[in-house]
Amino acid sequence: MTWPLRRAGAFALVGALAFAAPLLGPAAAAPFVVVAALAAFVVEDGPVFELFARPGDHEERTLYGLAGFSLAAAGLALFVPLFGMPVFVFAASVLVLSGGNLAEAAARQRSDAAITATLAFVVGGALAGVLAQFVVGLVAPAPPPALAVFFAASAALLGALVRLALFVRDDPLVLFSMGLLLWLLAALEPTTSPVGIALALAVTAGFGALAYALDTASITGMLTGVLAGLLMVVLGGFGWFALLIVFFGGGGLAGKFRYERKRKRGLAEGNDGARGSANVLANSAVALGAVLAHAASPMVSMDGSLFAFVFAGSLAGAMADTLSSELGGLFDTPRLITTLETVPPGTDGGVTWQGVLAGSLGAVLIAVLALPFLAVPPAGALAIAVAGVAGMVVDSLLGALFENRRVDELFAGALAGLAFADRRIGNQTVNFLATLAAALLCAALAVLAGLASL
Repeated sequence: MTWPLRRAGAFALVGALAFAAPLLGPAAAAPFVVVAALAAFVVEDGPVFELFARPGDHEERTLYGLAGFSLAAAGLALFVPLFGMPVFVFAASVLVLSGGNLAEAAARQRSDAAITATLAFVVGGALAGVLAQFVVGLVAPAPPPALAVFFAASAALLGALVRLALFVRDDPLVLFSMGLLLWLLAALEPTTSPVGIALALAVTAGFGALAYALDTASITGMLTGVLAGLLMVVLGGFGWFALLIVFFGGGGLAGKFRYERKRKRGLAEGNDGARGSANVLANSAVALGAVLAHAASPMVSMDGSLFAFVFAGSLAGAMADTLSSELGGLFDTPRLITTLETVPPGTDGGVTWQGVLAGSLGAVLIAVLALPFLAVPPAGALAIAVAGVAGMVVDSLLGALFENRRVDELFAGALAGLAFADRRIGNQTVNFLATLAAALLCAALAVLAGLASL
């Protein structure tokens, strides 16, 4: 057994202190506070230090990694008595992280492939999370087995994504991200049957594996897509997921279409066209928010059908923009949408008639599929198509007016000196705002047509 695996096993033993949370009640944070104090102020050398030490700990002779992990767990534990977080949420979050890290360390003994380590974290973390909920359920309220699997898998996917997108050893951020997600899902109280959850896991994992195998998504893009798909199936239904897959599949294939020509023209996505988490989130964040709002609508006495139009409108806008950009960029003589002057291919805000046609057809495709998948009436499909085309236009306008400009430039230097003032508005920001505009327009059209209510 190598040192990284022994260290991960030791961290997992510390994480197992969360099993005592139901018995300790309001004092569930106490064991982790004690461990953090020992790590920060007492253990400076010896076999225990060497067992838990990360590379940077040796210089300061302080177990910063262990202290950070323990303090994060203690902080999350305080949410139980102070804010009513279910104790199984706390225990599952801690065990998903520590169990996932242990499984990843074990996988790295056999392979250095990033995908192998990531899958090991997800599977190992999910199993540990299910175990935590089972143990908690012996003495305290906990979800039934099928929901426990859904909660643990969702947390493991988010944890793996946060670790890859940010910093692999940022345990506090990973732990709190998973805890807040599980808390939200527990509050929504999904009613999907065990068979439905099993199918959701199988289908979303299958599509994620296919997207990665076809190089249409990076590892982070795959994780984001699988997590979003899983939430949409369980909280919305397979119809919502089907529309999401149409967008992901259509966008991914469009990105691969004549990739070498786009690469030579400087228009291709990086990573051989595989879409990363930033791109996936920029185009699907509004849709994901819509499905969460749809699931929560009974709790706030709102019309859930309104969020179906928000969802479909955002995807229609995302599909229209993606096809317009990926296919329209193959043609010469684009024109700037604001002035109609001819500009070089790849210019922000440049459009071609071929791209506009492709994008419009993409919006219509989402609208037509919404008829059976979301059970919208023909008038609703028309609203979705119109909103999708409008979202494509908004994306081009934002690209022409704001993309790649500094934030303080847009406000005539009034924001100079602020931390974000020198940031440039990127393509992901533009994509997000365009999908948001399409979603809001679709919802407004649905309300005006009497298809949904506020």
